[in-house]
Amino acid sequence: MATMSMKPGLRCSVSDWETSNKDNSATAEHRRHLSHEIRQQGRNLRNETTNKTTWDEYDSRRKLNDRVSDITRWKNSLDVCAQEVDKEMDALTMAKEEMECALAATVLPLEVTAECLTLREGRLGNELVSDPVEAALKKEVEVIDKAQRAFQGCIDQAFKHLCLLQEARHQLTLDLQHKIEALDVDMSCLSLNTTSPEISLKPNPTRIPPGSMTPQQWEQFSHHNINQAQKEMHASLQLRENMSITRAQVQNELEAQRTATEFAFRKRVHQLEQAHQERQWQIKTTQNEMNELEEDIRGLERDMQAKRAPLKLAHTRLENRTKRPGMDLCRDEVQYGLVEEVKQLDSTILALNQQLSQAQNSLQSLRQHEARMLEDLSRKQEALSLEQRSIQTRQRLSSVHSNSLPLAAVPLTNSSGMHKLLA
Repeated sequence: MATMSMKPGLRCSVSDWETSNKDNSATAEHRRHLSHEIRQQGRNLRNETTNKTTWDEYDSRRKLNDRVSDITRWKNSLDVCAQEVDKEMDALTMAKEEMECALAATVLPLEVTAECLTLREGRLGNELVSDPVEAALKKEVEVIDKAQRAFQGCIDQAFKHLCLLQEARHQLTLDLQHKIEALDVDMSCLSLNTTSPEISLKPNPTRIPPGSMTPQQWEQFSHHNINQAQKEMHASLQLRENMSITRAQVQNELEAQRTATEFAFRKRVHQLEQAHQERQWQIKTTQNEMNELEEDIRGLERDMQAKRAPLKLAHTRLENRTKRPGMDLCRDEVQYGLVEEVKQLDSTILALNQQLSQAQNSLQSLRQHEARMLEDLSRKQEALSLEQRSIQTRQRLSSVHSNSLPLAAVPLTNSSGMHKLLA
């Protein structure tokens, strides 16, 4: 009988087999239970992370929107402030140019005043006097010099403040440029999404960049720039007001002094004309007196000449009567009469001679005084001519003044521009 071959090896019992099956089943159930828990945890984690990721991305987008709004608001504020600074710089530049024009306008009055002083130095003799005209001209030089110093001071202040405004404008421009660049960056970030082709992983993206600022520092920086610009604009507004007031005051002083100088000129010319006319009258009267005195001298000389014949006759008679002979040589009435006649004629000739000498001396004095008066008249004529030339020279100022418009000080204290600056 054939026997079946048996595979050699260990044999387990049925109980062991059953136990093994139970263990396998229990292990399978345990593994499935763990797998189920892991699957539930995975699903919960996926849901939580998905929600968290979605929320974080939404929150980041919201924060980016808020940041864009903040940057846009500050950018607009900086832009408005920069435009106001530009307007104020233009206004201050215009005020500075007006001051420069006012300064340049003082050159001609100073030249005219110096020319008038030089012309009046040409007066001769006693006409070279320190009169009110000279005092007014010297005062005008002082007023013009004071005006030039005031104008130049305002110009220097305006130039310095323009530099300060330019610096404030530069800070605004730099801050505004940074805001524009930051806005571009944040707008670019806001336009990205998970499907954008530009996104990629970056090395160490959570690092803090050097020079980073806190939001408070960022806001304080722009706030400081705007406040500084508004402060400089307010100071510029005050400076323009002061410049306008200074220009009006100085021009009023210049005009008042110009009017006073021209009045002194007119008064002096009137005095010179009166003195000139009075001197002409004196010369004419003296010449008439000299003509009459010359006629009287000629009359005295004729009278003296006419007395010589009677004197010769009396002398001849007395001499001839000395030749009477004897007792006829007596001192009779004729003798006494002839002697008395000779004495009278000698006395008359002496008196006429003395009177003639006095008349000739007086005529010589009149001639000398006439020469002095003629010389004085010439000096007065020259002085009057110099005064008239000075007045003609000053007419250049009148023509310039008539063609120029008066500048009035405009109060800027309550202007809307200041309220805008202080807002």
